[in-house]
Amino acid sequence: MPYKHVIGFGVAGNFAGHLEQAGEAKDFLQVEVQEAIQPKAIFPFYVPSEEAGFLATYPLCDSAIVPPNDADNLQIEPEVALLCDIEYQGEQVIALHPRKFAAYNDCSIRKPNAKKISEKKNWGSQTKGISAQLHKLDHLQAGGTLDSYRIASFHKRDGKLARYGEDSPVVGYSYFHQRLLDWIVDRMNNQQDVGPTENIAALMAKAEHPEQALISIGATRYTEYGETNFLQSGDTSIVVVYDGEQYSQDQVLEMAEAERFADAGISALVQQVQ
Repeated sequence: MPYKHVIGFGVAGNFAGHLEQAGEAKDFLQVEVQEAIQPKAIFPFYVPSEEAGFLATYPLCDSAIVPPNDADNLQIEPEVALLCDIEYQGEQVIALHPRKFAAYNDCSIRKPNAKKISEKKNWGSQTKGISAQLHKLDHLQAGGTLDSYRIASFHKRDGKLARYGEDSPVVGYSYFHQRLLDWIVDRMNNQQDVGPTENIAALMAKAEHPEQALISIGATRYTEYGETNFLQSGDTSIVVVYDGEQYSQDQVLEMAEAERFADAGISALVQQVQ
């Protein structure tokens, strides 16, 4: 459990159209935003504290997804995750310093009566996914390592592979680079317990102000197939974050078919649905 002492957050609404496809846009009507493209909120998926209730359960796995007993609408959420050092001044977060990145699956239940985003995100162990292949990040400024990367995702059932999310450039995120980091820092300090959102500063205090955060920065839009097909036992979920200057979309598709990926310029996450 390599991230047992790291607090886990996700960014909601950082890829145009995803919330609408997921049927979740209405959940955020009472959340104020400064501009239309701004993400809606950050949400916790793991808080390393016995006081954190269900969020204290470590949910990450690089090989399996265990569905909840009562869910028939489980979806892959293909994302990039950043492993960041947190810089504090007293108890205030003043900066995030991204050190590594990886392919991530923010696997989610579509639970229409959930009061908080986190209730759709962590229902037990082996419910989220992060690749074992983390790559070092030089920085998150324009022109950095991640700018040439893309996010692809696939779903395999009965030996047949289909594209699940649209193959998307990482720079296609609504908020990215320093703008994203500054916005997350603001949410860490100032987000309140309103509607589907939670008071993040209070959760960080429960975790005794951890030194690092694992932050998934938003799910891409689904293909028509991905929007209408949900995970079942026996399926395979694949998320690939790859260097678009090294590999073509067709090459990544071939690797996904074989479930064998190159080491350089690729972070791949292959999970079997239990």
